Amino acid sequence: MGVGAREVARLLQMSPNTEREYRESFSRAGLLLGPADALPEVEALRALLPRKVPAQQTSSVAQWESVVAPMVTRGVEARAIYDHLKREEQAFAGSYDAVKRLVRRLRQAAPITSSDVTIRVETEPGDVAQVDFGYVGHCFDPRTGTHRKAWVFVMVLGHSRHQFARVVFDQRSETWLALHAAAFESFGGVPATIVPDNLKAAVVRCAFSAAEDPGLNRSYVELARFYGFKIDPTPPRDPEKKGKVEAGVKYVSGNFFAPRAEGEDVTIVNEALARWVAETAGQRIHGTTGRRPLEVFEAEERAALRPLPERPWVPTLWRKAKVHRDIHVAFDRRFYSVPWTHVGKDAWLRATPESVDIWVDDARVATHPRRGKTAFSTQESHLPTGRADFRLRSRGAWEARARPLGDEVLAWVSEVYDAAGAMSPLRLVQAVVTHLEKFPQERANATCRRARHFGIRTYRGICDILRKALDLEPLQAPAVTAPTPATVAAEPTQAMQAPRPRFARDPRQMLASKAEVAHVLH
Repeated sequence: MGVGAREVARLLQMSPNTEREYRESFSRAGLLLGPADALPEVEALRALLPRKVPAQQTSSVAQWESVVAPMVTRGVEARAIYDHLKREEQAFAGSYDAVKRLVRRLRQAAPITSSDVTIRVETEPGDVAQVDFGYVGHCFDPRTGTHRKAWVFVMVLGHSRHQFARVVFDQRSETWLALHAAAFESFGGVPATIVPDNLKAAVVRCAFSAAEDPGLNRSYVELARFYGFKIDPTPPRDPEKKGKVEAGVKYVSGNFFAPRAEGEDVTIVNEALARWVAETAGQRIHGTTGRRPLEVFEAEERAALRPLPERPWVPTLWRKAKVHRDIHVAFDRRFYSVPWTHVGKDAWLRATPESVDIWVDDARVATHPRRGKTAFSTQESHLPTGRADFRLRSRGAWEARARPLGDEVLAWVSEVYDAAGAMSPLRLVQAVVTHLEKFPQERANATCRRARHFGIRTYRGICDILRKALDLEPLQAPAVTAPTPATVAAEPTQAMQAPRPRFARDPRQMLASKAEVAHVLH
């Protein structure tokens, strides 16, 4: 067409040297002769282009391509391939970057398979909603008075692309369930299917193939049964299967959170986020549907959602726990008792805000109030027979235990505690009171009356009184009476001394008795 070489190079944005190489290749083939509309197809022109590869583009690990290619086909990552070559091949001297470039080139050259093709799925109104979390930085928590890591929960309706979003500080099961309930209330209905990610609040065991079944969180299953939706977890490492919510989280992060300052009060953030969902996200022209999400939701999808249940949802959590040797299971910083025959077994706890039900072997074995004044909730019937009494450790508890047996039993227990020195009489009192409870109240009271009379404060002594039926015999007066005033006057020094023990004998009486016996023998 008569255009000069330099002008051609400028118009095609290439160097004059490259233009000259191309022109010479076409000239030698005779392609530059004749009218312009007689040029051959582009494939013929491309076949004549020079194929010189710059030296800097020649891979330093090209000789290892035959070894690397099979590993790339199996899906081995570049780092693993590099480490393998460095460890197993003594002649290998390439760099990690060179291996990465080779792996990238081999993957680009690999043919497209059917699994590489993305199948676009169109969902009917009210059919599917996708849910996910996204990290959004730090927000101020007014409850703790600190700045904490925050995540945004997003639920996107598959048909209209209308969404619900809220900022939270954790991804625990109770938070996950409460956010679902709040989203359903916001939509005014429930989608038929929820597509979650594989977080523990939803899925406890992933399914890596169609032959496996995912293990769903029991709390999430109960929520699904209450609201009437199905759970369809996303396959592991395959976020494209929930691309609508992935794009929704990215949109929320980039459009709403990016312009805002980090560290705002979470209450203010959530109020602004709700306005943003209604006024910005809901009113934009969606790139895929070409329509406004909120308008499509109101016109087509709201009526297609399942109706909300008539009664409100009660937050319910399921937890798996081990029954410890102290017959308790731990949940939410409290301990709940289980019948002692289940020690060592696995138990399932179903907790509501008011109560905790404990299930063992698919049978409910205990029910406790969720809250209490102490950390332990223990039912006496769960303890082994004969050992439940040993939970009581205080003096007041054992005096209260002794009171129904009679005043004498209560007085004996009080005297034992009053007379105790450094050694605690707890075990003695436990043994005596539990033993006396096996006898009629009259005998227990009479036994302690006799024990107090003779100063008996041992378990063996109490048992001997009952075994010999001494409690049925009348009590005798003490062998030594209290000293008379005449005796005190005659023995002023002795009277001023410490009082004589209750059952001690005067030595002179013992000597007098011995003299009388000797006189009778003679």
